[in-house]
Amino acid sequence: MYEKTLLKEFCRYVVLNICGMIGLSCYILADTFFVSKGLGANGLTALNLAIPIYSFVHGSGLMLGMGGATKYSIYMWQGESKSANRIYTNTLYVMAIFAVIFMTVGIFFSGKLAMLLGADPEIFVMTKTYLRVILLFSPAFIANDSLLCFVRNDGNPKLSMTAMLAGSMSNIVLDYVFIFPFHMGIFGAVLATGLAPVISLGVLSGHWISKKNQFHYEKIKPSWNLSGNIISLGIPALITEAASGIVMIVFNAVILKLQGNIGVAAYGVVANLSLVVISVYTGIAQGTQPILSRFYGYGDIKSVKQILGYAIKLMLFISGGIYLFFFIAVNPVVGLFNSERNIQLQQIAETGLKLYFTAIPFAGFNIVISTYFTSMEKALPAQIVSLSRGFIIIIPMAFLMSFLFRMTGVWMSYPLTESMVALAGIILYIKSGGK
Repeated sequence: MYEKTLLKEFCRYVVLNICGMIGLSCYILADTFFVSKGLGANGLTALNLAIPIYSFVHGSGLMLGMGGATKYSIYMWQGESKSANRIYTNTLYVMAIFAVIFMTVGIFFSGKLAMLLGADPEIFVMTKTYLRVILLFSPAFIANDSLLCFVRNDGNPKLSMTAMLAGSMSNIVLDYVFIFPFHMGIFGAVLATGLAPVISLGVLSGHWISKKNQFHYEKIKPSWNLSGNIISLGIPALITEAASGIVMIVFNAVILKLQGNIGVAAYGVVANLSLVVISVYTGIAQGTQPILSRFYGYGDIKSVKQILGYAIKLMLFISGGIYLFFFIAVNPVVGLFNSERNIQLQQIAETGLKLYFTAIPFAGFNIVISTYFTSMEKALPAQIVSLSRGFIIIIPMAFLMSFLFRMTGVWMSYPLTESMVALAGIILYIKSGGK
């Protein structure tokens, strides 16, 4: 009976969160599909160069949401509601600081940022436009990502899922409307993406309107200690998202030299499909976090281990199904994003998809174990896992493998990195005593 109850609760949180995260990841996938149809390979290249910045914005919101909501959940289940409200209030303060920084960059430095990311004269205007608008909408992205985590930890995972799906569906509809009937080009694509979190926040507001929320703003001064604690616990979530952006920046730079704009466009197809897959693992991880933090707050380590086991088994099962699907359907899947029927793009992307996606079970494990460490307030091992896959190993691995094996090396650097980090994650788990 105990195991059935635990499994039922796991499924309730995780399934809802996976659905929501897939919806959230479709922000960019919808852009990729409609931009490929409306603007061709150049539009895809511009989009792929700009997406890493979206990953940083999205990651910042998740960092504050995961860090703040984890501490909030632990305090609430320990009966310390006053401390929980202080965490929520300080999260709001830090959210405002990050929003101002991103908006300032968007207003004054979007052109320089586009050049820094590798945009040539042919795609400079499209890249700059996408960057400026996405950064101007950063307050909505950060608020949405953060509040989704708080609402989920406040016992309302269904509303979190509904909000994420509402934002995603509106993005898909608006992408089509703005790009085709309204002929707004890349600006239409990014405007649709920017409006999506605004709509999601509108749905989330139901949590406050119905007075179900247990977290409240308090008139207190910002606490650097609390803010630092929130950021420290949330950094793995930021790095998980930022890692995708950093990998894309590095791979874009390498592939531009090896294959030019067509190579970057092909990589854009692979990378954006990868973002959707990663969102599934993020959904598993974020779905388990409220339960893990609650049992950790209770001191129930047996249930913590049980939930972690469920998460890893589900991740491995999904990984097998995803890889099998993409291996069998690689040609039509890539063809969806190759509206110009470019043979070179098709060939590069098909090869890349098969090699790159061998990383997914390792990436899934790394995301789950990192969130597990965060939920247990073990910030250091969580940061080691996240930093290794986002910075320390992947960057030198990409340059080394591309030098030795050119494009094949580029594709294989990702699975090699994730497998090495997974081994490190297992060692860290064993050294922590498995609790």
